[in-house]
Amino acid sequence: MQYLLLIYEDEKRWANFNSPELQREIQSYRAFGQEFTGAIKGGNALQPTRTAKTVRVRDDKPLVTDGPFAETKEQLGGYYLIDADSPDQAAAIAAKIPSARFGSVEVRPIQKYS
Repeated sequence: MQYLLLIYEDEKRWANFNSPELQREIQSYRAFGQEFTGAIKGGNALQPTRTAKTVRVRDDKPLVTDGPFAETKEQLGGYYLIDADSPDQAAAIAAKIPSARFGSVEVRPIQKYS
């Protein structure tokens, strides 16, 4: 079964890294990627929330606003799409994502329609 691992943390942490700290963090993500090469089907880091737009349609009219929908301490920073045999295995993989030490990782099964 496929799961989406949604990575949430305070994006200011990334903005405050100096170059060596940033390189160490990137290397920790590369190591995670190598450890789960067969399970990871895709993933990306996201640009900061200031680049986001939120779209809603009300009364058949689109309303586009700047930024994410909710004001929170943690922002969606990236995701992985993985294959896992069970929710427990997906959660175990999520626990190895480096940002889980500072934020949270939401594990969501992919909905299949037949």
